[in-house]
Amino acid sequence: MSVRTIGELAEAAGVAVDTVRFYERRGLLPVPPRTAAGYRQYDDDALDRLRFILRAKDLGFTLAEVDGLMPARFAAVRSAAVAKIEALDAEAAELARVRARLEALVATCDQGDLVTCEALGA
Repeated sequence: MSVRTIGELAEAAGVAVDTVRFYERRGLLPVPPRTAAGYRQYDDDALDRLRFILRAKDLGFTLAEVDGLMPARFAAVRSAAVAKIEALDAEAAELARVRARLEALVATCDQGDLVTCEALGA
Protein backbone atom coordinates (compact mmCIF):
# COMPACT_ATOMS: atom_id res chain seq x y z
CA MET A 1 0.00 0.00 0.00
CA SER A 2 1.45 3.34 -0.99
CA VAL A 3 1.01 6.63 0.80
CA ARG A 4 0.50 9.81 -1.21
CA THR A 5 0.39 13.50 -0.48
CA ILE A 6 -2.65 15.44 -1.63
CA GLY A 7 -0.72 16.64 -4.69
CA GLU A 8 0.31 13.11 -5.60
CA LEU A 9 -3.25 11.85 -5.14
CA ALA A 10 -4.64 14.64 -7.29
CA GLU A 11 -2.07 13.99 -10.00
CA ALA A 12 -2.72 10.23 -9.98
CA ALA A 13 -6.44 10.86 -10.44
CA GLY A 14 -6.00 13.68 -12.95
CA VAL A 15 -7.72 16.35 -10.87
CA ALA A 16 -6.74 19.53 -9.08
CA VAL A 17 -5.80 19.56 -5.40
CA ASP A 18 -8.84 21.78 -4.76
CA THR A 19 -11.05 19.01 -6.16
CA VAL A 20 -9.70 16.56 -3.59
CA ARG A 21 -10.31 19.07 -0.80
CA PHE A 22 -13.82 19.73 -2.10
CA TYR A 23 -14.69 16.02 -2.06
CA GLU A 24 -13.32 15.79 1.48
CA ARG A 25 -15.52 18.69 2.61
CA ARG A 26 -18.54 17.00 0.96
CA GLY A 27 -17.75 13.79 2.85
CA LEU A 28 -17.14 11.80 -0.34
CA LEU A 29 -13.52 11.22 0.65
CA PRO A 30 -12.69 10.46 4.27
CA VAL A 31 -10.44 12.94 6.00
CA PRO A 32 -6.99 11.32 5.86
CA PRO A 33 -4.51 11.03 8.67
CA ARG A 34 -1.80 13.66 8.80
CA THR A 35 1.90 13.59 9.41
CA ALA A 36 3.40 15.40 12.39
CA ALA A 37 4.05 18.28 10.00
CA GLY A 38 0.36 18.39 9.06
CA TYR A 39 0.58 16.85 5.59
CA ARG A 40 -2.34 14.69 4.50
CA GLN A 41 -1.52 11.04 3.82
CA TYR A 42 -3.71 9.20 1.31
CA ASP A 43 -3.67 5.46 0.74
CA ASP A 44 -4.67 3.37 -2.28
CA ASP A 45 -8.27 3.22 -1.06
CA ALA A 46 -8.50 7.00 -1.32
CA LEU A 47 -7.30 6.86 -4.93
CA ASP A 48 -9.79 4.09 -5.75
CA ARG A 49 -12.60 6.08 -4.14
CA LEU A 50 -11.59 9.26 -5.98
CA ARG A 51 -11.54 7.41 -9.30
CA PHE A 52 -14.96 5.93 -8.50
CA ILE A 53 -16.34 9.45 -7.91
CA LEU A 54 -14.89 10.68 -11.20
CA ARG A 55 -16.26 7.71 -13.18
CA ALA A 56 -19.70 8.19 -11.61
CA LYS A 57 -19.65 11.89 -12.48
CA ASP A 58 -18.65 11.04 -16.06
CA LEU A 59 -21.74 8.81 -16.21
CA GLY A 60 -23.92 11.74 -15.20
CA PHE A 61 -24.42 11.03 -11.51
CA THR A 62 -24.68 14.03 -9.20
CA LEU A 63 -22.48 14.22 -6.13
CA ALA A 64 -25.52 13.48 -3.97
CA GLU A 65 -26.15 10.35 -6.04
CA VAL A 66 -22.49 9.39 -5.82
CA ASP A 67 -22.68 9.73 -2.05
CA GLY A 68 -25.56 7.26 -2.06
CA LEU A 69 -23.47 4.77 -3.99
CA MET A 70 -20.69 4.75 -1.42
CA PRO A 71 -19.66 2.16 -0.57
CA ALA A 72 -20.47 0.79 -3.99
CA ARG A 73 -22.60 -2.32 -3.89
CA PHE A 74 -23.64 -4.13 -7.02
CA ALA A 75 -27.38 -3.71 -6.46
CA ALA A 76 -27.07 -0.01 -5.59
CA VAL A 77 -24.86 0.75 -8.57
CA ARG A 78 -27.09 -1.21 -10.95
CA SER A 79 -30.25 0.41 -9.60
CA ALA A 80 -28.77 3.89 -9.88
CA ALA A 81 -27.59 3.16 -13.43
CA VAL A 82 -31.06 1.96 -14.44
CA ALA A 83 -32.61 5.10 -12.94
CA LYS A 84 -30.10 7.27 -14.81
CA ILE A 85 -30.92 5.46 -18.09
CA GLU A 86 -34.63 6.05 -17.49
CA ALA A 87 -34.01 9.74 -16.84
CA LEU A 88 -31.93 10.00 -20.01
CA ASP A 89 -34.66 8.21 -22.00
CA ALA A 90 -37.26 10.67 -20.69
CA GLU A 91 -35.01 13.60 -21.57
CA ALA A 92 -34.38 12.16 -25.05
CA ALA A 93 -38.12 11.73 -25.60
CA GLU A 94 -38.74 15.35 -24.60
CA LEU A 95 -35.98 16.52 -26.92
CA ALA A 96 -37.51 14.46 -29.75
CA ARG A 97 -40.90 16.12 -29.12
CA VAL A 98 -39.32 19.59 -29.21
CA ARG A 99 -37.41 18.69 -32.37
CA ALA A 100 -40.62 17.51 -34.07
CA ARG A 101 -42.37 20.75 -33.14
CA LEU A 102 -39.44 22.79 -34.47
CA GLU A 103 -39.39 20.80 -37.72
CA ALA A 104 -43.12 21.45 -38.12
CA LEU A 105 -42.53 25.16 -37.52
CA VAL A 106 -39.78 25.24 -40.16
CA ALA A 107 -42.09 23.49 -42.62
CA THR A 108 -44.86 25.98 -41.87
CA CYS A 109 -42.51 28.90 -42.39
CA ASP A 110 -41.16 27.32 -45.61
CA GLN A 111 -44.75 27.01 -46.92
CA GLY A 112 -45.17 30.75 -46.53
CA ASP A 113 -47.69 30.73 -43.64
CA LEU A 114 -46.26 33.90 -42.08
CA VAL A 115 -48.97 34.29 -39.44
CA THR A 116 -48.40 30.80 -38.02
CA CYS A 117 -44.63 31.10 -38.50
CA GLU A 118 -44.45 34.39 -36.59
CA ALA A 119 -46.63 32.91 -33.84
CA LEU A 120 -44.11 30.05 -33.50
CA GLY A 121 -46.49 27.49 -34.88
CA ALA A 122 -49.27 28.19 -32.42
